[in-house]
Amino acid sequence: MRSRRDLLKSLAAATTATLSLPEPRARASTAGQPIEHPEPTADAIILLWMAGGMAAPDNLDPKRYQPFEKGLAVADVISTFPAIPTAVDGVEICQGLEEIASVLDRGTLLRSHVQPDLGSILHSRHQYHWHTGYVPPQTVACPHIGAWMSRVLGPRNPVMPAFINIGQRLEGIGENEEIKAFTTGGFFGSECGPMNLPYPDQAAAAVRPPKGMQPDRFASRYDRFKQLLKASPHGAYTSDFHQESMLRSLDNAHRLLSAKEREAFDISREPQEVRERYDTGRFGRGCLLARRLVEQGARFVEVTTEYVPFLHWDTHERGHETVARMHAEIDRPIATLIRDLEARGLLDRTLVVIASEFSRDMITEGQPGSTATDQAKSPKDFLQEPSHYGQHRHFTGGSTVALFGGGVKRGFVYGKTADERPCMAIENPVSVSDLHATLFTAMGISPRTVYDIESRPFYATEDGEGRAVEAIFS
Repeated sequence: MRSRRDLLKSLAAATTATLSLPEPRARASTAGQPIEHPEPTADAIILLWMAGGMAAPDNLDPKRYQPFEKGLAVADVISTFPAIPTAVDGVEICQGLEEIASVLDRGTLLRSHVQPDLGSILHSRHQYHWHTGYVPPQTVACPHIGAWMSRVLGPRNPVMPAFINIGQRLEGIGENEEIKAFTTGGFFGSECGPMNLPYPDQAAAAVRPPKGMQPDRFASRYDRFKQLLKASPHGAYTSDFHQESMLRSLDNAHRLLSAKEREAFDISREPQEVRERYDTGRFGRGCLLARRLVEQGARFVEVTTEYVPFLHWDTHERGHETVARMHAEIDRPIATLIRDLEARGLLDRTLVVIASEFSRDMITEGQPGSTATDQAKSPKDFLQEPSHYGQHRHFTGGSTVALFGGGVKRGFVYGKTADERPCMAIENPVSVSDLHATLFTAMGISPRTVYDIESRPFYATEDGEGRAVEAIFS
């Protein structure tokens, strides 16, 4: 069993080693067969990341419901929210998500996503696995799935960053170093990494020179920084490729500063009534920013509710109360984003994905038979107070992913979890690798796409074995 400290050491070592590697080279074939890329059904992805473990039974896959009462047997409760109807006949989701329920006829619910039981349920470790497709530790820094989109497909608009990450602070929070480890371009280099915008309402400031600084002084400082980077000893810390990649990323950033597309980063330019529809907080404003960026040619945009230990979806205590608050934060902006993309003719070619690193349960940690350490403080037998009511334990045996637009079927449900605990995926389980293969396929990238790095093949999906869920495409 790996501790958080062990994980951090291994990630740091892999990152340091990666910076000294030469440029990864794409292979045109594998196992003697040419790599054939599928016809894309989407041009862009917006990943709405429910960081911290979004419990399927309290959100998109409701089960048997019992309201709180003191002394209630925990075994009698699977969902802590009642089910409500949706725009799809016979399909229900949980109370508190009425707006998402009203647009569910535009998308697919994949109700059989499964994660491996890694023995130690570390959020950062599972998030690293979900975002890169590889279980840490690895000998190289694995690229985020958005970096793969950036490297293989390039930008849709040469001025716009291909990969943008909205809402996650990388400084001053718990486990920030681990989060940084997968929020990168990995061995693809800096130019394929994300543009990080932790505060959507401050994004406009990221694409203009510092206030009060004259353009010529800013350009001079920028040129000096490039000269310093070029003058550093090649091979001392980074390879020529990674230094050149950093220079290209600086050039790209500088070009954006004088482009008209930088206005897309300023959500204050939206009419007030539009801002109000989205504005339930930082996540809602991030959804509005994502729509504006995709309109101007961003390739992959992740908007997160943000991972901070024991906050947001990390519901170890006061789970029901916390999820009710999260419903209020995500419901209206997600539905508004779907409607806006549709109204602007963008939904058909934009794949919107709602996902999390795993689900949750009131009793089961990991999945049946797991040796994972239980990190919850609430009782497993009888509820004694309202703070005990909720999904406090990490569950990896079955979760739900929602997908809208981008060529997926409308009003469709794929897969199923058991109605009684443990709510394992019992029909058409979909692994992380297969889910990634599905996203890559939608974007016109073969899941067997491979690059040579450190004299070995490195695939878009682990070992090139990911298989797209073809049944969800229209």
